[in-house]
Amino acid sequence: MKKYQILIILLVLGFNNYAQKIDKIEPPNWWIGMKHDQVELLIHGENVSSYTPSINNNSIDLKQVKRTDNKNYLFLTLDVSKAEVGNFKIDFLKKGKRNNFSIDYELKERKKDSELREGFNSSDVVYLITPDRFSNADTSNDIVKGLRETKINRKEDYARHGGDIKGITNHLDYIDEMGFTAIWSTPVLTNDMKRSSYHGYAITDLYQPDPRFGTMDEYIELATKSKERGIKLIMDMVENHIGVEHWWMKDLPTNDWVNYQKEFLEGNIVTTNHRRTTNQDSYASKKDRALMSEGWFVSAMPDLNQRNPLLANYLIQNSIWWVETLDLGGIRQDTYPYPDKEFMANWAGAIMEEYPNFSIVGEEWSLNPLLVGYWQDGKNNNDGYKSNLTSSMDFPMQNAIVEALNEEESWDKGFVKMYEGLANDFSYVHPNKIMIFPDNHDMSRIYTQLGEDVVKTKMALGYLLAMPRIAQVYYGTEVLISDAEKPGDHGLIRTDFPGGWEKDKVNAFTGQGLSKDQKDMQSYLKKVLNYRKHSEAIHTGKTLHFAPDKGVYVLFRILNEEVVCVILNKNDKPINLDLNRFEEVGLKGKQVKNIISEETLIWKNSFKIDKKGVTIITTKK
Repeated sequence: MKKYQILIILLVLGFNNYAQKIDKIEPPNWWIGMKHDQVELLIHGENVSSYTPSINNNSIDLKQVKRTDNKNYLFLTLDVSKAEVGNFKIDFLKKGKRNNFSIDYELKERKKDSELREGFNSSDVVYLITPDRFSNADTSNDIVKGLRETKINRKEDYARHGGDIKGITNHLDYIDEMGFTAIWSTPVLTNDMKRSSYHGYAITDLYQPDPRFGTMDEYIELATKSKERGIKLIMDMVENHIGVEHWWMKDLPTNDWVNYQKEFLEGNIVTTNHRRTTNQDSYASKKDRALMSEGWFVSAMPDLNQRNPLLANYLIQNSIWWVETLDLGGIRQDTYPYPDKEFMANWAGAIMEEYPNFSIVGEEWSLNPLLVGYWQDGKNNNDGYKSNLTSSMDFPMQNAIVEALNEEESWDKGFVKMYEGLANDFSYVHPNKIMIFPDNHDMSRIYTQLGEDVVKTKMALGYLLAMPRIAQVYYGTEVLISDAEKPGDHGLIRTDFPGGWEKDKVNAFTGQGLSKDQKDMQSYLKKVLNYRKHSEAIHTGKTLHFAPDKGVYVLFRILNEEVVCVILNKNDKPINLDLNRFEEVGLKGKQVKNIISEETLIWKNSFKIDKKGVTIITTKK
C-alpha cells in the first residue's frame, strides 16, 4: 500500500474517532417557523472548545460562540429565522487542519398550526398515571443492561415493577371510555439512579425516554394515539433539579451549573430549608430566601442554578422541544416554588409566547390559597411579580374536602370547611384554571384519607368534579386503591393497577375479580366523568352554593337551560330536603334527572334523600 493511501486512511480514522467523541448535541434538532428562532446548541466532546466552529450556509447565522471554564463544552447561538427545512453542516476547524470534522444538524418542518395548540382547561379531567405501576406491555425492556438499577420486584414498594409507555398506549380505550380527557404521566425520561428510579423525578438525561419505559417512537406513538382520541398528553417536567447520576455531574459545564457546586465537589450537600413562603414574604431574610431556592431538594437531586444564562436557555429550549416533539397538550411543572422565581417567570413566559393557548400547571404544595394564587398569571402581586403561569394546584381545597368529610357537623366543622374553602375563590384571578384533585402520587390515596369509606369517597369525587376547576384523578381511584397498610408510604401509594400485568388475578380493565364496592365505584366515576365531559354548565357555567344546613351542603352549576345540582348529605336517616330554599335557581316545576340512577322527577317543594351520600341531578335530558 502506498504512503499517501495510508495517510488518507489515518486521517479518516482520526476524523471518525473524533466525531464519535462528540457525544451530546442538545437540542438534537429544531424547527423552522418558531418564535424561538435563536437556538443555542450545547455541544459536549473531548476538548471541543479548542476548535473553531463555522457554518457555510447563507440562511443560517452563527451569531455567537461561547466557551466556558470546561474545555469539553461549546455553546453555539444560531439564528435560524431565515433557514429552510433540512440538514446543514457545522464545521469544527483547528489550526493545521488536523482532526477537523463536521457534524450534521437538522431543522424540521413544524406541525401545522402548532403555535395554536389548545392546552387543558376546565372541560378536562386529567388521569394521573405512574407508568411503572400502571401496565407492563413489554417485558423485554424490564431490565436494560448498562443502567444502574437492574432488578424488577413487584413485592418491593420502592423497586421497579416494569410498567411502561406502551402499557398506557394499550389502555387508551379504557381511559377514554372512563371519561378522562387528558393524561398526565409522571416523568418517563431517563432516570439512571441506583435505587427508586421508578418514580422518574431524578432525571439523568433530559432528552431521552428511559429505555425501561420505552423508546422515543413509543413515546411519540402514545402522544399521537392519545390525540386521535381527543385525549391531551401532559408532560411532567422538572426545572428545579436533576438526578445526581446525570451525565452533567461527571463533567459539569461551568463552575456554577448547580447550586452549592463547590460544596458538592468537596463532598458536602446543602439541602433546602423548604420555606416556600420566602417567595412572597417581604420580611424574609436573604439567607432564608437563598437557602430555599438554592439548597438541594434531597441529597440525590442536585439543584440547578437557573441564574446561569446558559443553563436557563437550555431548560427553556428543552421544554419547547418536548412540546413540539410530542405535540403536547400541557405541562405539569414539579416543585414550582423551588427554582429561581425570576427564571420560572421567564420559562413560562417563553412557552406561552410560543403557544399562547397552552396550559402549564405548577405544583405549590401549600394549604394557603394566597400562596397558590400568587403563582397564577394575572395576579396583581404586591411585589410586582408576574408569573406567566396559567394554573396552580388546589392543595387548600383538597385538604378542606378531606377534613370536611371526616368531621362531625358543627358550626365550624364539617361541610363549612368546603363551603368556606370554595369561598376563597375570590383570591384567584381565574378559579376555573386552578387544578383540583382528591389525591396524587405524593399523598395517601383519597380512599385511605377518608377511612376507606366508599360513601365519603363518592362524595369527594362528586363534589370536586362539579367545582369550577380543572380536575385530576389518580389512577386506581376508580377501584379504591388504598395505602391503609402503611399510610403515606410513597411506594405503596403508587400501587400496581390491577390487571396491568399478564398474570394478575384481578383486572380493573375488564372488571374481572373486582369486589362489589370496586365495581360500584368504577361505575359511579365512569357515569360522572362521561356526564361531565359534555356538560357546558360544569365547564364554564355560573357557580352557586348554599351554606351547609342540618348536615346537607348543596352546590349548583348553571349555564342557560342546563343546571347541575350536587347534594352532599351526612344524615344516616332519611330526610326531606326543603327545595324552596333554592328558589333563586329557578328549577321549580322542571323535570330533572339523577345522573347515576337515571331516575327522573319534577323539582317541587321537597326532595326525599334516603341515606347518607351524594346525589347529582341535572336538567339535561
